[in-house]
Amino acid sequence: MASTVEKISSNQVKITFDVPAAEFDAAVQKAYLKMRGRVQVPGFRKSHAPRKVIEKMYGDSVFYEDALDIIFPDVYQQAVEENDLSVVDRPEIDKMDQMGVGQDLKFSVLVYVKPDVELGEYKGLKAVKYLHQVTAEDIDQRIERDVDKATTMQDVTDRPVQDGDTVNLNYAGTVDGVAFEGGTAENQTLVIGSGTFIPGFEEQMVGMAIGEEKDLNVTFPDPYQSKELAGKAAVFHVKVNGIQAKLKPELDDDFAADVSDYSTFAEYKEAIEKELKENAEKNADVELENDLIQQVVDASDCDIPQAMIDDEIEQMKRQLKMNMLYQGLKYEDYLKYTGQTEEQVNDMYRPQASNRVKMQLVLEAIIKKENPDLTDEEFEKELEEEAKRRGTELEAFKSSLNDRMTQALRENAKLRKVVDEIKAAAKVEVKDASERVDASKVASDIMEAIDDAEPEEEEKPEEK
Repeated sequence: MASTVEKISSNQVKITFDVPAAEFDAAVQKAYLKMRGRVQVPGFRKSHAPRKVIEKMYGDSVFYEDALDIIFPDVYQQAVEENDLSVVDRPEIDKMDQMGVGQDLKFSVLVYVKPDVELGEYKGLKAVKYLHQVTAEDIDQRIERDVDKATTMQDVTDRPVQDGDTVNLNYAGTVDGVAFEGGTAENQTLVIGSGTFIPGFEEQMVGMAIGEEKDLNVTFPDPYQSKELAGKAAVFHVKVNGIQAKLKPELDDDFAADVSDYSTFAEYKEAIEKELKENAEKNADVELENDLIQQVVDASDCDIPQAMIDDEIEQMKRQLKMNMLYQGLKYEDYLKYTGQTEEQVNDMYRPQASNRVKMQLVLEAIIKKENPDLTDEEFEKELEEEAKRRGTELEAFKSSLNDRMTQALRENAKLRKVVDEIKAAAKVEVKDASERVDASKVASDIMEAIDDAEPEEEEKPEEK
């Protein structure tokens, strides 16, 4: 089999095949053996009709299409490998020049490949590194997270309900003296002041004692989830079953020892400040890198095949569906809650998917052009970081690698080296993050917004 490749455009090639007659004839015979059981010929038992009889009935070309299906995968894969083609879509028949028994099979296909990239400038770029200055408020907020983890709930028996308490209660709601669906419950938990129940409900519970019963007069908001209840006055008869209050730890050496590896609060607080500054530096570096890379992407040009963008959209949707499953939700429910169609989701992802694909192509082109040398030490560092990211021991991680994974990690290490060189060659001005006019991150991932999207809760009259 012989094949030739002709470049049609920056992202498409034409492959012409010349398959020896003997190979095509053999494929026709295979097609006959495969199809004869599906052909009923009068006078012959099923699967026993001779090939020539079937061809006489249906024409000499009756087995040609199946023969092409048999022979094509192998000859196509051979052509792709021999010509080192990076195909990104299924091939389409362009022209059938010759096909018949006793003749060489000659035909051509068109297939999209990774496009050529016209790189823009990627060295000597100008950018601003916006660095967040860690404040005392930041430190306090970080400490408060540890406080919340160390906080316990304590039963309260010597006082009535206060704002911030967690109350166990029974309630039964009525509108015009008639109970309504979802308006009655027992042993429900409510944090007073959380705004979980409809306006006025929680405020009227302040001052109630354990065992006390009381009628609460409230009005449902308008609009409201349940149109039948929107704007209507209601009475909830409630009973307090129990009260709990948060017991926060003192900010002292004992607290520091409980929540960290430090024996004194001063050491713990100093470590918190260091951690926040390191994180601020890392975040600023990531944003700087994103900015620089996006500058290179915007300055470069390539004709991306639609198939590559569609594949990226599907990958993003798979990630969305996985995130939904982690939250106990279904993708179909997400579409229902957001009122979106499948096509609208595709359109929503399309700009980001296009940018992602272009970014990948541009970075690959830079790596190919720069061809950075990768030292053993640099690759070892890549392995260490990946093992750490996966939460496994380095040696165990190494033993789990196959050739494909190893090559991917080498490419990642080369990419890191190229990005570091772009950053090192850039003219970077450092500014306080508060000076940033547009606080949105360059090349931010649309998945972040989707990850945060949650469906509306089921209708519960007692909730906002």
